[in-house]
Amino acid sequence: MSETVSFGYEDVDPEEKTRRVGEVFRSVAKRYDIMNDLMSAGMHRVWKDDFVRLLNPRPGEDILDMAGGTGDIAFRIEKSGANVTVADINPAMLEVGMERAAERGLTSLVWREENAEVLSFPDRSFDGYTIAFGIRNVTDIPAALKEAYRVLRFGGRFFCLEFSTTTWPGFSEVYDIYSEKLVPRIGEIVAKDADSYRYLIESIRRFPKMPEFAAMIGNAGFKQVRYRPILGGAVAIHSGWKI
Repeated sequence: MSETVSFGYEDVDPEEKTRRVGEVFRSVAKRYDIMNDLMSAGMHRVWKDDFVRLLNPRPGEDILDMAGGTGDIAFRIEKSGANVTVADINPAMLEVGMERAAERGLTSLVWREENAEVLSFPDRSFDGYTIAFGIRNVTDIPAALKEAYRVLRFGGRFFCLEFSTTTWPGFSEVYDIYSEKLVPRIGEIVAKDADSYRYLIESIRRFPKMPEFAAMIGNAGFKQVRYRPILGGAVAIHSGWKI
């Protein structure tokens, strides 16, 4: 990993990014659903449904949902009968997820505080690995991808849902205005936290474009790497297999 990494539009040392990202998510944890609604105009719910449909979890499979603290993806996977472990580096996010699970009467989910770059799970522990709107906040993305590969069994699959860069002419300009100007302002009004929302938008701008991220997944060892753009690439689903 390089000596500096991106934190929004800033370049900071890795330890500083990890600390500051933690502060962002501690700040927004209680309003995470509102945050996602603001950043996606409410469409994140549809995208997550599609994401889990493509994952195609099956009864008895072991699935690791990384950076899944609030449970949005895990709740959807759990309906399939798969065994779901929800992992997140941020205890505040996990607390929100566990409260939401209790409200739904869900007792089968396993909750773990984990760093995506250095997972505590043994090799070949899971049939599937998911991460939704979390990979861009990881300090060392290549390390996290290698860990994902390590903990998957042979035949296991990796699925990532993340904001990206749209290639649709015209739409990109409208999206830039919405995200750069309006989202932080709405975040200030609704969540009293413009800075966290501003970082989250800036982090999208610094995230690798779809082909570049696909190459990173391949470099971690995954095969049959694909990506599926949504809204021309404003959001993308990347996938790969351990074979």
